[in-house]
Amino acid sequence: MSLLEKTKKRTIKWLVSSCVVIVLIVDSSLIVVVDAAQAEAAQEGRLDGFRMVMGALAGLVLFLYGVIRMSEGLKAIAGERMKELLGKFTTNRFAGVATGTVVTAVLDSSSITIILVVGLVNAGLLTFVQSLGVIMGANIGTTVGSQLIALEINEYAPLLLVVGAALHFLAKSEALQHAGLSVLGLGLIFFGLDEIGNAAEPLRNYQPFIDTMKRMEHPLMGALAGAGATLLIQSSSATVGIVITLASQGLITLPAGMAMMLGAEIGTCSDTLLATIGRSREAVRAGVFHLVFNIISVALGLIFIAQLARLATWLAFGGGVPRQIANGHVLFNGLSVLLFIWFTPQIAHALKWLIPDKAQPGEQTDSAAEPSHA
Repeated sequence: MSLLEKTKKRTIKWLVSSCVVIVLIVDSSLIVVVDAAQAEAAQEGRLDGFRMVMGALAGLVLFLYGVIRMSEGLKAIAGERMKELLGKFTTNRFAGVATGTVVTAVLDSSSITIILVVGLVNAGLLTFVQSLGVIMGANIGTTVGSQLIALEINEYAPLLLVVGAALHFLAKSEALQHAGLSVLGLGLIFFGLDEIGNAAEPLRNYQPFIDTMKRMEHPLMGALAGAGATLLIQSSSATVGIVITLASQGLITLPAGMAMMLGAEIGTCSDTLLATIGRSREAVRAGVFHLVFNIISVALGLIFIAQLARLATWLAFGGGVPRQIANGHVLFNGLSVLLFIWFTPQIAHALKWLIPDKAQPGEQTDSAAEPSHA
């Protein structure tokens, strides 16, 4: 790359970063004014719906953009190593679960992990049976994000943004640039969640919203809402993060939060199924297993949601609803894997029967090959 091209690239980076910083500063200064006006309006039973929706959407955009940037940085740092890890350390179902957990925790996305698995199965680098443990482990790995969000460290978002931007735009080492991109993405995630929380805060005193959230306490209603939200924004991490953020504002109760978290596990299967289109039968089976595993797990979770909530509360050691929801997320996925891991051979056999291999060209069935005696 010539000196002119390097200078041009660095100038563009500076312009982009400057625009982001200006937007964030202006947005932050407006939040205080808008929130005060909205809080006063909520007390009077009226809300500025447009400002609230725009604030929430802006926060969601920042959150999703942060997830993308963080994932890009982590993939650039460890993506190839994660592929090697998936190929080597999946000799049995237990190793597969551990590998799926680690890879997803590093990549910060169960969808990315499972789509990688589908690709490896399609390429013949991983068998369908080997993929089952990894897929289950991916569900556990995604809970790391919810635990991080439940720490409520949003006040450190500006520091993460500054440090991440400095590393990404100023560092000469590519490894440091990628690390900076990951930190910048993490800062955007927390900043976006904080924006969503600020936009939703006036709803605390808005009776129609309170009534709606009450209805979400019904397990089936909450699960449907969580699944719908995840289908819409294509990210279970975003759904769970928003639920935890709203819980920190006192807008969502534990029963509603747990139900919506369970629903998010169903919605996240959509992108995995899309990734199987046009792939081999083995790859399709892997994607369908993810759906079947999540549906059965969520069904059991909804049946035992009260017990799950009590256990999550006990493990929070006095922590608030956000911590309890995050604990419920870990418990649900951990217990689901603990239950299913013993039956993976039977599940694999059933899926091979339901989704048989395609007949090879020229291959005939026994009945078709027999001569006619009529």
